[in-house]
Amino acid sequence: MTFDLTFFAVMVPAVILMGLAKGGFSGLGLLSLPLMALLVPPIQAAAIMLPLLISQDVVTVWSYRREFSRRNLATLLPGATLGVLAGYLLAARVSDAAVGFAVGLISMGFALRRMLARGKTSGPVAQPRYGAGTFWGALSGFTSMIAHAGGPPFQIYVMPQRLAPGVFVGTGAIFFALINLIKLGPYIALGQFSAQNLTASLALFPVAIASTIAGVWLVRRVPAERFYTIIYWLLLAVGLKLIVDGVRGLHLPV
Repeated sequence: MTFDLTFFAVMVPAVILMGLAKGGFSGLGLLSLPLMALLVPPIQAAAIMLPLLISQDVVTVWSYRREFSRRNLATLLPGATLGVLAGYLLAARVSDAAVGFAVGLISMGFALRRMLARGKTSGPVAQPRYGAGTFWGALSGFTSMIAHAGGPPFQIYVMPQRLAPGVFVGTGAIFFALINLIKLGPYIALGQFSAQNLTASLALFPVAIASTIAGVWLVRRVPAERFYTIIYWLLLAVGLKLIVDGVRGLHLPV
């Protein structure tokens, strides 16, 4: 891997997408890793991205430090910790394609169900529960460990609660900041923090911070209803992309 024009042409857009996702437009970040994988192997792309994610977490956690749901964090984090551990133990046995395909199916199903129900009478607002939180937290931790793809399970659990956009984003910011810190140990154990990977992360650091600040600025200026509409469409688009990538990676007949 050389730090030439091709490197920055591929990596900079990927980091910008992740920064906007960290700022609040959840879903865009799932496009980052496949884009980076055009240049480097997926596991190396994930290793380069992790220090950037942690630096972006500092910006989002500080920006939303007064807007988050403690109850959601309490119900999600135990399962998420188990999910990260399972992802580490199964990293060599579960392919990125299989994980992406499963997450894509879940994401598309959830987004379509919510979008088709928009014109009907709204159901009761969901409440955080330990059973559901443990399940979706574990799935989020697992997919985050395997492919930095923990966003859709988190959204599926939290979005039916109809939190204010700031609380929704702030809860996700703290949740994934803690997950990313937990992931440091397994990534070190897997030997992924080489000098080359860390140098690539450092070169992309300014872009990571600037794009995250831009994402926070944009989210605070988008009305709540429009915000959730954007998130549903992003979730639908990303789910479709994950399914297509999974079909290709698993060599399924089409």
